[in-house]
Amino acid sequence: MSACKTSKTVKKGEVLFEEGEHINGVFCIKEGVCKVSKISENGRNQIISLIQPGNLLGERSLISDEASNLKAVALNDMEVCFIPKDEIVKDLEKNSAFAMGVLKDMAKSLKSADNLVVDMAQKTVKQRLAETLLHLHSKFNTDNEGNINIYLSRDDIANIIGTATESAIRLLSDLKKKKIIEFKGKNITILNKDELEKIANGF
Repeated sequence: MSACKTSKTVKKGEVLFEEGEHINGVFCIKEGVCKVSKISENGRNQIISLIQPGNLLGERSLISDEASNLKAVALNDMEVCFIPKDEIVKDLEKNSAFAMGVLKDMAKSLKSADNLVVDMAQKTVKQRLAETLLHLHSKFNTDNEGNINIYLSRDDIANIIGTATESAIRLLSDLKKKKIIEFKGKNITILNKDELEKIANGF
């Protein structure tokens, strides 16, 4: 399968694939982070997940001929490899461990989607923001200065928690005033993780 990989560099902001496009293969993320989103009925861009190095993107194309229902955009400069569907299906048929790994990855994506639906329906925007900051802190860790080690624009944060950018900015400012987080340039540092967890849990 290694012989059929096509590697390429994707610049920050470039689109890997559009919603409605037939992918016909799988992307493997080697470096960088990709944001995966979907346009809702009211036209809002909802970010579904952030894909890190070592993960696959586009697994559904392996079992379905449907066009993608998601859009993938490079959050920063990326290096990705593309494996055509025909080649990877051959490997799935020969390697049961690999097939199980792909199925587990798809199950994990479905679980995340289920959790997102519940969060959007039952949690306040403030709760979703606190939960998102904690999730980013856990997923990407911190840099040498204690900042969450991934930069997201205020638009991106708003599109993750499902609100207007102005609302996201106002809620972030409120957390800053309460000394729960702080800003270092465009980066965010969590100062009081316990308090943020209380907000995420509705206390």
